[in-house]
Parts: sequence; structure tokens; C-alpha cells
Amino acid sequence: MIRRWQVFFVSLLLLCVSVAAEDYPEQPITMVVGFGVGGSADRMARAMSSFVADELGQPVQVINKKGAGTLLASNYVLSRPHNGYTIYASTFSPYMTNTIIEGNAQFTIDDFSYINFQWFDEELIALSKRSKYQSLAEVIEAIRDKPKTVRASVVRGSSGHLMVKLILESLGIPQDNLNLVTYNSGGQARAAVAGGVVDFIVISAKGSESIREYLNPQAIVSDQPSDSWGVLPLNQVLADKGVNIPVLPGSIRGFATSAQFKRDYPERFAKITAAFSNALANKELQELLDRGDIGRRWVGPQRSSAVIKTNFELISKYSYLIQ
Repeated sequence: MIRRWQVFFVSLLLLCVSVAAEDYPEQPITMVVGFGVGGSADRMARAMSSFVADELGQPVQVINKKGAGTLLASNYVLSRPHNGYTIYASTFSPYMTNTIIEGNAQFTIDDFSYINFQWFDEELIALSKRSKYQSLAEVIEAIRDKPKTVRASVVRGSSGHLMVKLILESLGIPQDNLNLVTYNSGGQARAAVAGGVVDFIVISAKGSESIREYLNPQAIVSDQPSDSWGVLPLNQVLADKGVNIPVLPGSIRGFATSAQFKRDYPERFAKITAAFSNALANKELQELLDRGDIGRRWVGPQRSSAVIKTNFELISKYSYLIQ
């Protein structure tokens, strides 16, 4: 038989939990960015921070923990108290995936709970306008027939890096035939193609708007054409080569917390999720994100978790090309 004092105790406990959820947050929240100031993930985080702060009723401070392909930031987030006062903003695919696959990470994708992936950025293949080559077909022919004469730039460990390797493998071209220059940031890789240091680049499309005038776009790594760049999907461009190259995901940016936080404080996680959802519905924020060419899609926690798991499996399948 359940005694009255037991019912009273349970009721009091539920009331305390409810009050704790209602009071949260009671102090400023830290938003940790896995890259340096000025990068795509940083711009996304800073644009979102004040609007999320308005929804939560507490300031949101953005800090940067760059290094080791977001490994430093991931470890930092997981080392913080799992109480809802630390939010992770990053390019989760392919960077988190790569740190796990390469064996440097002591965590898995399941150690994080994903709030929302709002910025999906496909890879663009573009020639430098200073290059002597005028088409992707010419570049491929030169790589095949004149080893080491073609130079390309990519961000090390990115989807673009993996796609270049996958294209060569699919076409039966030795990897060493291409003079591939890897950079630690998109800014460096883009500067190389804009300045004519390399012949072509494979890199996130949205982040390349600033150097559009220096580019000769050739293809988009997608199943659909790119209206903004006026190019066809990669496999359509290479249709006469008789190959069907796997379409790997580009950069996927968004927000997460530790998985332990969601387990320990599901009400708080729900409150954070609602704050991001409501913020993205704000017309003022939508206009701000559009002006900055920053993605603003709402897919939510469940879909975001499914996306990262699918992408992890796909990138894992072909990761041997850049190991």
C-alpha cells in the first residue's frame, strides 16, 4: 500500500522538477564555436545568439575554440557541466565525423544531442578564371594525360577534399597525377583559386559568394542543379564518362548539446529547442541570415540526429581515400 507521506514526497519532487525547468536558465549561456572568428560557423552562431538569448531570457556569450578539426571544441563542450549552460555551434559534418574516423576522438556522434541543423552547404566545383582550362572536362583530361600539371585547392578533411579523391578514383586516374594543395581554412583555399595559384577548387558553395567574380563554376555536388551558380549536378556534367560518382554531403552546420544534458534535463533541452525554433521563425532574424547568406532551415532534433548518422556512415565508407 502506498502511504500518504510517499505520495506527498513524490508530488513535492515533481513540483521541484517543474519549478527548476521553469526557472531555467538562471544565468548566461555560453555558445562554443568549433572554428575561429569570422568563419561560417562563427557567423551563424553570432547571428543566432542574440535572438536565442531573447527567447531564453538570458545573455548568450559566443566563444571560439578552434583547432584539430573541431576536436578541441568537442572535448571542451563534453568537459563542461551537463546542465544546459553550454551550447555547441559547429560544422558537424564532415569535421566531427573525420575526427572520429581518424581515431583522434574519444567520443562518438552519440555523445551529442543535436538541436538543429540549419545550414546545409553543398560543394561547388569551380575553375579559377586565371586558369588556362575552360571546362571540367579539360581539367580531367589534363590530370589524366599530364600528371602534376593541374593544381587544385581544398580544405583538409572537408567533403570537397574527399570528393576530389573520389572523382579521380571513379575515373581510374592515379591520385598522384593531381597536384592537390590542402589548406586549414576555407579562406586560404578560396584565396588560392581567386589568385590563380591553383586551377580549380572544390569547396562549400555558399561560402564562395565573396569570390564569385574570380570563379568559372563547373558543377555542384548534388542530385539537383544549382540555380544560384547556374551549374548542373556533377554526375550530369560527367555523364559522357560513363561513371556514377557517389554524392557525398557537404558542410552541415548547426547546434548541439551534450547527450548527457538531454538525458539529465529533458525539460531544459526542450526549452532550448523551442528557443531555436522560435528564433528561426523571427522575420528580423530571417532577413539577417539571408543578408549574410547563412542557412536558416528548421529540421529539429530527430531529423538532425538521423542526418548525422547517415552522413557518418557514408563518409566512413570512403574515408580511406584521405587517411
